Amino acid sequence: MGSQEVNDVDWQGKHVTVAGLGVSGIPAARALYERGALVTVVNDGDDERSRAQAAELEAWAAARGASSEAGGRRAGLTVRLGDGDTLPESTELVVTAPGWKPGKPLFRAAAEADVPVWGDVELAWRLRGPDAAPWLAVTGTNGKTTTVRMLASILEAAGLRTAAVGNIGVSLLDAVLGGEEYDVLAVELSSYQLHWSPSLRADSAAVLNLAPDHLDWHGSMDAYAADKGRVYEGNRVACVYNAQDTATEDLVRAADVEEGCRAIGFTLGTPGPSQLGVVDGILVDRAFVPDRQKQAQELAEVGDVSPPAPHNIANALAAAALARAFGVPPAAVRDGLRAFRPDAHRIEHVADIDAVAYIDDSKATNTHAAEASLAAYDPIVWIAGGLAKGATFDALASGAAKRLRGVVLMGADRGLIREALARHAPEVPVVDLDRTDTGAMSEAVREAARLARPGDTVLLAPACASMDMFVNYNKRGEAFADAVRELAGESG
Repeated sequence: MGSQEVNDVDWQGKHVTVAGLGVSGIPAARALYERGALVTVVNDGDDERSRAQAAELEAWAAARGASSEAGGRRAGLTVRLGDGDTLPESTELVVTAPGWKPGKPLFRAAAEADVPVWGDVELAWRLRGPDAAPWLAVTGTNGKTTTVRMLASILEAAGLRTAAVGNIGVSLLDAVLGGEEYDVLAVELSSYQLHWSPSLRADSAAVLNLAPDHLDWHGSMDAYAADKGRVYEGNRVACVYNAQDTATEDLVRAADVEEGCRAIGFTLGTPGPSQLGVVDGILVDRAFVPDRQKQAQELAEVGDVSPPAPHNIANALAAAALARAFGVPPAAVRDGLRAFRPDAHRIEHVADIDAVAYIDDSKATNTHAAEASLAAYDPIVWIAGGLAKGATFDALASGAAKRLRGVVLMGADRGLIREALARHAPEVPVVDLDRTDTGAMSEAVREAARLARPGDTVLLAPACASMDMFVNYNKRGEAFADAVRELAGESG
C-alpha cells in the first residue's frame, strides 16, 4: 500500500492510525473516516483542550450517521488520549502530524511492522483528483510564508484561481478536498512536512535558503538539508534555487527530476543565463526569455516590493521565478508584487518617533532571519533575546557589529547574545534587562529610544523563540508595537 495512490485503494475497513489531534490530525481523521477507514487517533496529551477536540471529532463522526456505539466507543473512529507512543493493533498506515519527531516509539514500532508513515501533506497529495491543480512549492529556513503569499498574489494578478496553502496555516487536505476549483496552488512546506511526504511531486519548487534550524528534530544539519531537498524530487518544470546560497544549488544537483526540468537561480546581483536578479533597481528575468544568453525581461522595480529589504527582494525573485515557470506574464509579476502586503511582525514599520524608525520583525526567531533583518538597516539599536533553541550568536554579532548603535537584551538566553557581543562588538553599548515578564518589552523600547539618535532604526529582531516570555512571536510583536505607540503618545 505504501507506493499506491490512495484513490486506487479500497479504504473500506482499512486500519489507519492518525498521530496527533489539531490542525492537521483532525482533517486527516475526517478525510479517512469518510472514505470508510477504521480510524484510531492517538495523542500524547490528555488535557482539557485534547479532550474537547476528541469529543468534537467523535460528535462529528456520530453526526455523519455511519457510526454506532460499541462498548462506549464509536465504531470506525476511536480517539486514544495520553498515549502517542504505542502503535495500535492491526494498523496498516500511520498518518502523522508534521511536528511529531521521527524517533518516537510509535514510528519505530511502525518501521518494525513494515507499516508506512505519511504526513498530512502526503495524504493530501495522494487524495487529489485526476484533474487536480498543480503545486508550486516553497521551502527554506526563512521567508517561506512571505514568498508563498507573494506567489499567490502574482498568480491572482495573472487571473489564475489559486490559494496560499500548507504550512501557512491553510490545510492542504481542506484545499484538495474542499470542492473549490483551482488552476494552481502556492504551497508552503516545512522540513517536518517534507520529511513525511515520500511521493510528493511538485510542478516546480524553490528552496529559499538553508541555515541551521530544528536540528533537535532532524538530528543533524545534513538530515535537515536532505528533508528540505525532498521538495525538488520529481519536479517537472523548474527547480528554483538561491544562487547566493550554494547549499540550495547542491540540493538541485542531487534531485531526481523529470526530463527537461530546469535549474533556475535567483540572485540579488546581476543575473546570468537561467537566473533572475537585479539590475539598476529593476528585477529582471534571464531564464524565461527567448534568448537568455542575450536578453533580459524587466519584471518589476525594487520599489514595487514591500518592504524593499534585501531578503524580501530575494523572496520576490523566488516567487517571480516560480510564477514565470508556470507561464505567468511579466506584467502580472509587477502587479502581484505591488498588491502584496506582508503579514504582521515581518519587518513591519510601526512608527517614526523623533526621527527614529521602529521596526517589528518579531518573526525573526532564529539567527539566519535576524541576520537578514539586521542587514536591511544602518545604524541600528537592536532589541534581541528569548529562547535560543541551541543556537550560537558569534557570527551574527560579528556580522552586525558595524551597524549597531546599541543593543537591548531580554529573555531567558540573552546571556548568550551578550557574551557574543562582548567578543565581537565590545564597543557597542548593551542594556541587559534581567527580567522575562511580558512588561519587559515596554522597558526595552524605552531603553532603545534612549540609545537611538535621529536617523537610527530601533529593530526588534530577537534571533530567538518567544515562548519564555510570550505565547508566540505574534504576541511579542504586539507587545513591541504597543510599547512603541505608548512612547509615541508621550512624545507627541
